[in-house]
Amino acid sequence: MTQATETGWLVVAGLGPGDEALVTQEVRDAIDAATDIVGYIPYVKRIAPRDGLVLHASDNRVEVDRATHALEMAAAGRRVVVVSSGDPGVFAMASAVFEALEAGPNDWLELDIRVLPGITAMLAAAAQIGAPLGHDFAAINLSDNLKPWSLIESRLRAAGEAGFAMAFYNPRSKSRPHQFARALEILRAACGEDTLISFARDVTKPTQETSTVALKDARPEMADMRTMVIVGNRDTRAIGRHVYTPRYAEGSAP
Repeated sequence: MTQATETGWLVVAGLGPGDEALVTQEVRDAIDAATDIVGYIPYVKRIAPRDGLVLHASDNRVEVDRATHALEMAAAGRRVVVVSSGDPGVFAMASAVFEALEAGPNDWLELDIRVLPGITAMLAAAAQIGAPLGHDFAAINLSDNLKPWSLIESRLRAAGEAGFAMAFYNPRSKSRPHQFARALEILRAACGEDTLISFARDVTKPTQETSTVALKDARPEMADMRTMVIVGNRDTRAIGRHVYTPRYAEGSAP
């Protein structure tokens, strides 16, 4: 087994939704101290090369392999930062690192491992729209790569019927364009056709676009993999160009 050293550590860091101004100073400091950066190709490209820093970019569907490599390097004494977009604990690399840690040798448990938060696409999109997540909400990944579509359907239905606002990651890809159309059908039935749905594409980037319509007017092609989708509850309303969900639920005093 590889023996951990005193100098090796691993940080799982969130790079935020895209605007470099939204990267926390804590994350910047970790990157400045790192000997190795590990992550999905587009996220590693956000890190400026420098002497003494090795960039390890890999494809999107090898998360556990990537995490295992990072742990191996940290155990060998390297200072490793695993980068994710948004927050690393939201549908990102923090879980993959701990999955690899659980499957790895016992001496990895002694490694210095930290998770540094970042601003999620969900929260960045909500801020651009107004406050659509102002009351209870659920975050749901609409990709069925790691869970069956039948489970996604049941969670959509349950969250909608329970009155949660919802934020959707990975709503519609080229390989599964039909699934978001089905999601909209479920949401109309569970939430009501007049419930507001917002689309935020390329949030915080120069190409950002946002729009809000009623569920009855939403079309599948309004979303893609670069779009964050937020559905309100029956109390969610628009005032001017802003959308918000009240902090109180129907039937209670504001």
